[in-house]
Amino acid sequence: MQHRIIVLGAGYSGAIAAGRLAKRLRREEVAITVVNAEPDFVERVRMHQLATGQNLKPRPLREMFAGTGVELRLAKVTGIDVDRRTVAITDANGAAELAYDTLVYALGSGWNAQGVPGTDEHADQIASRPGALRLRERLARLDAGQSVVVVGGGLTGIEAATEIAEARPDLEVALAARAGFGDWLSGKGRKHLRKVFGKLGITVYEHAAVTNVEAGRITTADGTAIPAAVTVWTTGFAVHPIAKATTLEVTGTGQIVVDGTMRSVSHPDVYAIGDSAMAMGPGDKPLRMSCASGTPMAWQAADAIAARLAGGKLPNAPLRYFNQCISLGRKEGLIQYVTADDRAVSAVLTGRLAAVYKELVCKGAAWGVANPTLGLPTRRRPVTQAPARTPMAA
Repeated sequence: MQHRIIVLGAGYSGAIAAGRLAKRLRREEVAITVVNAEPDFVERVRMHQLATGQNLKPRPLREMFAGTGVELRLAKVTGIDVDRRTVAITDANGAAELAYDTLVYALGSGWNAQGVPGTDEHADQIASRPGALRLRERLARLDAGQSVVVVGGGLTGIEAATEIAEARPDLEVALAARAGFGDWLSGKGRKHLRKVFGKLGITVYEHAAVTNVEAGRITTADGTAIPAAVTVWTTGFAVHPIAKATTLEVTGTGQIVVDGTMRSVSHPDVYAIGDSAMAMGPGDKPLRMSCASGTPMAWQAADAIAARLAGGKLPNAPLRYFNQCISLGRKEGLIQYVTADDRAVSAVLTGRLAAVYKELVCKGAAWGVANPTLGLPTRRRPVTQAPARTPMAA
C-alpha cells in the first residue's frame, strides 16, 4: 500500500519539495500528488518585470513533473482537516476530498493591505501573476507625465519602483517608505541605492506611513497628499488563511509553527515550508518570507520526510543567509552581503555586475524548480514506516 504524500502549492518551495521527494523514495511505495490552482509555475521574483511589459518564459507544471512520478492535480484548496488527514479541494469536476498520510503545506502568501482604507479598491499589487498582469494593463494606459507611487520600502518595493522608472522614463515615479530609505542596508548599499534612484528620477518619501489610498492620490500619517494615478502596494505579505482555520499550531499571523525539520510542532504528519511556515534561523530569528528561505526549507522538509519514512538519518543543515540580491532595473543591481542571520555587513556588489549576478540567481532558482530531480544522486529508498491509514477519499 502506497504512502500518500500531498503537497499543497507548486511555488518555489512546493515544487522543489515534491521533486526532491520523488528522487528520494521508491515510486511504487509512495504516491506524491501536488495540488495547485494554476497550470504553470509562476516566477514570483519576476512579477515586477511582468508588470512592466516583459514576457516571461512559460513553465507548465505537467512538463516539469513529467517522468518523475509526481501527479499534478489542478485545483483550489478550500479546507484542511488535519485530524482526519484530508484536504478539501475544488476543481473542474466540482468539490472533492483527498486523503493523505503526509502533508506538505506550501500555499505561500499574497499581498497584505495592512488594513489601510482604500487599498483593496484603489491599489495594485505584484504578489501574484493576476495582480502583475492587471498592473501591466494600467501602466500601459498611462500618459506621459502621470504619477506612479510605490508604497513600501522593502525589496519588492525597490525592485518595482526601479523597474517601472526604467521601463517608463516618461512617468513620474515615487516610492513611499514607512521607515528610512534602505535603512537595513550597509552604508555602501544605501549610497548606491540613492545613486540609482537619483539617476532614474525616482522621488523618495521617507518616514511616510500611508494611512489612506484614494483614486488619484495617497495620504500619509502627517496629512501629506501625494498624487498617484497608479498606486502599487508592496508593504509585505499575508499568508494563506486556511492553516489558521485548522487545529494546527500557528502564529498570530497564520504561519504554521515548525521545528528544525519543517515539521509541525502540533501535528507530526504535517510539514510546512516557504512563507506558510514560521521557522527559526541563526540567532533564533524567524526566517524572512523569501525564495532564499523557501528553497532550503523545501530541501530540509523533503529530506526529513524521506528519512523518517525510510529510517535514515535526519538532515541537520543550517538554514542561513549569505546575501540579499536586489535588481534595480535591467542594467543595475545591488548585492548586499549579510551575516548568517541576515544582518548587513559592509561588503556590497553594485552596478552591471550585480545585475548579472541577480539574473543568474533568478535563473538558477527557476532551473531548480523546473528540474527538481536533476543534480541529486539516485538513492530511492524503501518505505519502512507503515502509515496510520485514513480511508481513501474521492
